Amino acid sequence: MADIYRALADETRRLLMDELAAGEGKTLFELCGALTMGHGLTMSRQAISQHLTVLEDAGLITTQRRGRSKFHYFTPAPLAEIQQRWPNERTPS
Repeated sequence: MADIYRALADETRRLLMDELAAGEGKTLFELCGALTMGHGLTMSRQAISQHLTVLEDAGLITTQRRGRSKFHYFTPAPLAEIQQRWPNERTPS
């Protein structure tokens, strides 16, 4: 679970997750464009690729190769584990 918190600690990775959660699978090229156009972030493809690797290692995204393209998909299951660990409603004592 520590990998999930480390992945979520970075603003760029949270923006990448926002982009992936908003639609179907996206390529690195599409994510670079979305960060530049939508959020004003200009980073190298290598830097964004490293952020995607951190997210994938934490289980927050999955990838699928189609031809020469690699598509990235948001995976919400690890976030559900966090929500289940600390329920948001308290019972009166």
